[in-house]
Amino acid sequence: MQTSILDYDLPESAIARFPAEPRDHSRLLVFWRSTGRIQHARFHQLPEFLTADDMLLANDTRVLPAKLTLTRSSGRKFQGLFLEELSAGTWRVMLRSNGQLVVGEELSLTGNHPPLHWTVKLVSRDVHEPAQWLVELSPAQSAATVLQHVGEVPLPPYIEKARHKQPLSWPAGLDDRRSYQTVYAATPGALAAPTAGLHFTPDLMQRLNAHGVTSAFVTLDVGPGTFLPIRSENISDHPMHQEKFHIPAATVEAIRRHRERTGRLVLVGTTVVRTLESAASTIMESNDPATDISGSTDLFITPGFHFQLTDSLITNFHLPKSTLLALVAALIGITRLQELYALALREGYRFYSYGDAMLILP
Repeated sequence: MQTSILDYDLPESAIARFPAEPRDHSRLLVFWRSTGRIQHARFHQLPEFLTADDMLLANDTRVLPAKLTLTRSSGRKFQGLFLEELSAGTWRVMLRSNGQLVVGEELSLTGNHPPLHWTVKLVSRDVHEPAQWLVELSPAQSAATVLQHVGEVPLPPYIEKARHKQPLSWPAGLDDRRSYQTVYAATPGALAAPTAGLHFTPDLMQRLNAHGVTSAFVTLDVGPGTFLPIRSENISDHPMHQEKFHIPAATVEAIRRHRERTGRLVLVGTTVVRTLESAASTIMESNDPATDISGSTDLFITPGFHFQLTDSLITNFHLPKSTLLALVAALIGITRLQELYALALREGYRFYSYGDAMLILP
């Protein structure tokens, strides 16, 4: 299938620069696959579209403050992104340097509360990914400790670009460390938020529970690959990025019990879809007692994919030519996807991470 079929024109004015406030007052486009029915609502109305037989499955990954600013002895600053901690003080990072940095060079990381300071030595550069480096920090401390002092929230590039091009006043009290994090985030490890979950509030979660909707969680550490567009002419030629996931035994057991009652599984975001569909056979075909399931997935869901555990989906409006858009197309079909996105643009829905949402029902 040609990648161009996933392309569409999006005016910059449709890109959400800030989240809705309160966050559950974002708009919600509700679509029933069986009938083609469409309804416009607000996210806080979600309980109206679910039943006591439904179970929400969400991604509880927590976004790391992984955006770094490193300084040369000359004072020149470079932007970086923490990718992975290999051991205490040994990291894999991405650096925007245009080839100006060299192996052996030492840069500085300064915390938000001086005199906290770390020296970062560039040990080696990845042969296949020149922007990625192996570095050593001195003094050696855990990434969790260091990032809390030196890191910022790694907002998606399109949000930063849109804010720069449309410099209107910021909402009072905006805090991206809070806003770009789900209210149920618990497991640190993500470099990007599972954005479909950004619409939930504690009050909405309580109302869903009172409505009889149960909840369970998985963890998928969203990586930088989630922003990469499909650059190949044919979708099948795109090399899918890999991400780590974990499904607790309690979630495995809950899914099995729910399936026995023929209840609907309502997946919150494409990250949950990739996680559960990657492990579907392990979850459903084993007669053994439920155990934790951990691994990595490079599952690329495209039209023609056979879904096993995705009954309903809550998802945001995604980038053109993205793997996320291909996943939604696989669930509802290319033609319907194009129609819904055209409708969302006409109706003024807000797109991307801080934007509005779509609820896809059977």
